[in-house]
Amino acid sequence: MIGTSRSSGPADRPADGSGSGVTGVGASLHDPALIRGLTRQRLSRRNLFRLAGLAGATVLAAACGDGTGPGGRGAAADVAGFWSGRERAGRIDFANWRFYMDVGASGSGHPSLELFTRETGIQVGYHEAIRDNESFFSGVRADLAAGRSIGYDLMVLTNGNVQSRVIELGYLAPLDHRRLPMFAAEAAPSVKDPAYDPGNRFTVAWQSGITGIAYDPTRTGREISRFADLFDPTFAGRVGMFGENEDLPNLALLGIGVPPASSTPDDWRRAAEKLHQQRAAGIVRRYYEQEYIDSLTAGELWLSMAWSGDVYQRLAAGANLKFVVPEEGGLIWTDSMCIPVTAQNPVDAITYMDFVYRPDVAGMLAEDIRYLTPVPAARGHVSPALAGSPLLFPTRAELDRVHRYRVLTAAEETEWNSIFQPVYQR
Repeated sequence: MIGTSRSSGPADRPADGSGSGVTGVGASLHDPALIRGLTRQRLSRRNLFRLAGLAGATVLAAACGDGTGPGGRGAAADVAGFWSGRERAGRIDFANWRFYMDVGASGSGHPSLELFTRETGIQVGYHEAIRDNESFFSGVRADLAAGRSIGYDLMVLTNGNVQSRVIELGYLAPLDHRRLPMFAAEAAPSVKDPAYDPGNRFTVAWQSGITGIAYDPTRTGREISRFADLFDPTFAGRVGMFGENEDLPNLALLGIGVPPASSTPDDWRRAAEKLHQQRAAGIVRRYYEQEYIDSLTAGELWLSMAWSGDVYQRLAAGANLKFVVPEEGGLIWTDSMCIPVTAQNPVDAITYMDFVYRPDVAGMLAEDIRYLTPVPAARGHVSPALAGSPLLFPTRAELDRVHRYRVLTAAEETEWNSIFQPVYQR
């Protein structure tokens, strides 16, 4: 996928999204070698960003406290204090998403995990325990608040409202970067010092993906290149938009020329008004969650907001779709590894974190997972087809075309929800 961070770091500051042209990946994805792996979509991948009205807000609010308990901010803020006296135990339990790890040639086992165990002696209990951020956090928040182990030493969360609250509440262990030399040496600038976790205090990237526009050129009758195409009356009743409170608002902000990371409440209202006008004009067929891709493939939709992994899956099945990052800009999301503050084996967990930044190991993962790798040097450890793919190794120009989501405080989230939820909840 194509993506970069909108962070405060000088090496990680892309353009404002106003560049010309469009990054289209439809043609390149006809290479079967590229399609394998990209088609292994995780279940309901983007339901993690859905804050279903007050119900979603309640999940987060229920976890909010003063952050000073056993797993609170005071416990997590002191790096030296957290790591003092910690020793390797020879075991980690790793909570991840489905289909998000390399798989052996026989269809079983995980070669990179097996290599890690051979080289370090650390056994890995690998658990495909995460279906979406909200439900996962809901299941572990009581233990985190009480300072109890959640059964995992390492977990993968996506940048967004849930991860922001988990950091804010002090539920993540502060990372000792002296134990992360490979991350320091090999991580792409785009995943260092991200806005959602300045200085990588609590997280390091696992993989990334993008949000843009998918369309069927045989139905649209022309190439799609701009966010504005989603508002064209020519496509009335054939346009799909997301019915959630992360991608829809953030992409709409880009559509009005505002980088989400620096947006203000006045910008939010302007973006929401544009979305209201689109709905009132009858252009939107429906506000979708994951099922938009079925409607797009069936021809009910001609173009839609889309997540790259969904489109890749349908391309492999023979669908005539294209995926583009609009001229106004696309969105980049990052799944990151983090250690619960109550982890029983944090030294083993941070050892694994650093291990996957070795270029050869990152190459093993990229070869099978096929998302945007955070390790540029992995290019030398993948097949030639993948090494030349902008999907895994984008150019700087392509990186400058995508933006991070707006990081919201709890107070801002309430206002944000009140502005954008009425767009799709009536």
